[in-house]
Amino acid sequence: MADNKGVLILAEVADGKLAAMATELLGAGRKLADDLGEELGALLVGSEVSGIAQEAIAFGADKVYVVEDAALKDYRTDSYVPVVEKVAKEVMPKVLLMGQNSVGRDLAPRAAFRLETSVSTDCIELAIDADSKQLLMTKPVYGGNARAIFTTESMPQMATLRVKAGEPLARDDARKGEVVSIDAGLEESAIRTTLKDTVLEEVAGIKLEDANIVVSGGRGIGGPEGFQELQELARMLKGAMGASRPPCDNGWVPDTIQVGLTGKIVSPDLYIAVAISGSSQHLAGCSGSKNIVAINRDPEANIFKEAAYGVVGDWKKIIPAFKEKAKGLMA
Repeated sequence: MADNKGVLILAEVADGKLAAMATELLGAGRKLADDLGEELGALLVGSEVSGIAQEAIAFGADKVYVVEDAALKDYRTDSYVPVVEKVAKEVMPKVLLMGQNSVGRDLAPRAAFRLETSVSTDCIELAIDADSKQLLMTKPVYGGNARAIFTTESMPQMATLRVKAGEPLARDDARKGEVVSIDAGLEESAIRTTLKDTVLEEVAGIKLEDANIVVSGGRGIGGPEGFQELQELARMLKGAMGASRPPCDNGWVPDTIQVGLTGKIVSPDLYIAVAISGSSQHLAGCSGSKNIVAINRDPEANIFKEAAYGVVGDWKKIIPAFKEKAKGLMA
């Protein structure tokens, strides 16, 4: 452990700039590094990404490691895993963080195996123990019904952080940092996959995962017509609409907006659960929300155990009244 120093985050790139997940990791990593009294590093992997290094510094990095190669233009397991392994072995960070997204879910376990360490995935909180200086990794367990704190003796201490579980720092373009280029050292013959095409999901408005406010409906909504009412509320609040599994299975709404263990995991500032009973599978997808407001006619519904605020009653009366009140407040 004495040879491992600092915090290293994987800074993903999207549309020629740092991805939102990267800025959240930099915010979380900055606090960990400060508590350790050590450096925060950011790993940029891709093709022609060196120009983004200063942006990573502006969002909190002390040092940026840049690995550029034409073979790294798009994410592929065969190309990214050896790069992360190589950089981690050269830099020897005490903490290595990635996002709990499509890249992190695929990359983190494989990288952990190569580095002979463990990884705690889907963490919602990260902290440094004041005495041991170990990483405390908090994540939901038992389908979101409880939270557990994990530690590890192996180095680096690895974790993936849930989307929106970290707060980006305010951008400071005056910050200074060091940029280090590292050769990818890739052998084309070792890359067994080829990316043929990328299909972007068509989303009108704010993406569910990126929304600060989510309005979700459950089986109790009764049909697709009710979700039109929820969609109007979500738009009014400049948020996104979600759903539990039954409405998706019944074809009332698209599968792409399902929130839960088998759907998407969201962590908005406000999660409004309308006519959702609160099964453990659904709570696993929204328990990281900063505030949950439950609306349900059953006062014994499990969702009220997780909610910060609850309204017992018929959503058909409550939602229209809430919309009218919101219009007045927002006018």
